Amino acid sequence: MALVTTAEVCDANPQLIVSGELRALQPIFQIYGRRQVFSGPVVTLKVFEDNVLIREFLEEKGNGRVLVVDGGGSLRCAILGGNPVVQAQNNGWAGIIVNGCVRDVDEINGCDIGVRALASHPVKANKKGIGEKHVPISIAGTRICDGEWLYADTDGIVFLDTQETGPGPKTSSHEMPETNGFEVLADLEKMKLNFEDFHYCIR
Repeated sequence: MALVTTAEVCDANPQLIVSGELRALQPIFQIYGRRQVFSGPVVTLKVFEDNVLIREFLEEKGNGRVLVVDGGGSLRCAILGGNPVVQAQNNGWAGIIVNGCVRDVDEINGCDIGVRALASHPVKANKKGIGEKHVPISIAGTRICDGEWLYADTDGIVFLDTQETGPGPKTSSHEMPETNGFEVLADLEKMKLNFEDFHYCIR
């Protein structure tokens, strides 16, 4: 087995980029956490300067999932801090993507989990519990839906729309094992790098 990068995924699947089934986030995110390469089924959340629902999600068992939070791109406060990230690590989340800010950066960088955010900010968020779970979101013009697959490395972040691809059986995101990366056969031509190939080769 050999590690395949997000760049190789994009190079091998130009038709999926054109169709919109393979989408890359704009390069606006900073890398935090010890896990620089991660992947998993997406769970979406939409909030604005409020972190109550984020904490509620991360208190659940992650089972290798990735929480993708549309925080509206706010740079006025941090909606994710060190304590929830530690909890996410302990509960088996593969990663957290935040369209907003984080704080407690040193603590986050000590955690074995992948975290992406726009920036760091010392001011804490509100705690009103307002937001929407499991809804389609848009981050910097990229559509993201609950249940899609995310792959992240130091080159960037891509989303794969597995719900519309491949003849094989689908696996519930809640049944997926924890993963800290994605591995596929090195022979990209043989693999054809379709979504089901990734799906079955995730460890």
